[in-house]
Amino acid sequence: MNIRTLAATAAASLLSACAVMEVDFQGEGEGFVGPGVPVRAALETPSVGTAGQDAADDPAIWTSAAPVIFKGTTVPGFVAGTDKKSGLYIYGLDGTILQFLPEGLLNNVDTQEGLNVGGRPQVVLGASDRTPGKTGVALFLFDPRATGDNGVRPWGTIATDVVEPYGFCFARRGAEIHAILVGHEGEVRQFVLTADAAGQPAAREVRRFDIGTISEGCAADEATDALYLAEENVGVWRYGLDPAAGSGRVLVQGVARDLLVADAEGLSIIADGAARYLIGSSQGDSAFPVWRIDGAAPVYVGRFVVAEGTVDKVTGTDGLAALGGPVGAFPEGLVVVQDDVNDVGTQNFKFIDWRDIRTALGLQAGPDRP
Repeated sequence: MNIRTLAATAAASLLSACAVMEVDFQGEGEGFVGPGVPVRAALETPSVGTAGQDAADDPAIWTSAAPVIFKGTTVPGFVAGTDKKSGLYIYGLDGTILQFLPEGLLNNVDTQEGLNVGGRPQVVLGASDRTPGKTGVALFLFDPRATGDNGVRPWGTIATDVVEPYGFCFARRGAEIHAILVGHEGEVRQFVLTADAAGQPAAREVRRFDIGTISEGCAADEATDALYLAEENVGVWRYGLDPAAGSGRVLVQGVARDLLVADAEGLSIIADGAARYLIGSSQGDSAFPVWRIDGAAPVYVGRFVVAEGTVDKVTGTDGLAALGGPVGAFPEGLVVVQDDVNDVGTQNFKFIDWRDIRTALGLQAGPDRP
């Protein structure tokens, strides 16, 4: 039985079950890589500053239709990446460090456009913040029209009752920007984010529910009004993005050998023409399952692993991010993943050309269905 058939059979069995149980199925130790088609990273970032610890965690990608000024340098966009022991890095699309913000224990980060603050359009960054005394969502702004020493700047906080913020993602619903926080124990809080008359952040909670057990990965697909969440020892769930959808959900894939091995970690969505794909992190066996999600139900299309090349291989990925279309030197999309065991120094982030992943999985480019 090939891996795609096995995946479909496993998913069907899990979806028809009366109840879903937590499965403590782990991989075979640090550095173990399970089955998947191999791709290679094009480049990598320097190591994060926190040495000798599990520190690098989650990235997010932002790109601009026109070049912008960042700290005096003209760039086509940037990658934000968390060091969950100390703060937030901003990298160029070539992997170089543009800025570091020592803003505390930031875990997951995401970006969103379309927010006006003081009459100027801003890029907003949000990160789950576990810093004692200010737990919630740390907010940052970047002004794409500014010049000079322009960079990412702290903006404020979304306060929450979640004790240990873990996962985070943004979403758009019409004109609204939604901020979705996932707590360590599976608590979900969904907010509508705006700026008040004084230019300060204002957040209105519109939904709360519980996933069940430890959870982190979060990705919103505005095109299909879906919210995907990873329950680490159970699997990947699809919820409605509309707050009125409540806690109703469908299991996309349960934890299973050679498919999704605990911990189920990061999630990200990439658009490739009319096709949209959900990429997950199977942390327990250092692989990345992929589903096509623009149809009536998610369809599993295969897994890839990031093998040794000019850049070292990737293992034990926690967070990841993907963005389709032109992204700097990546003409059809970029995927960025955290690497837990870097060959030199401490943990860092690897950049992978989406075209290499698409080719390895046998997916067709553009609007055609695979």
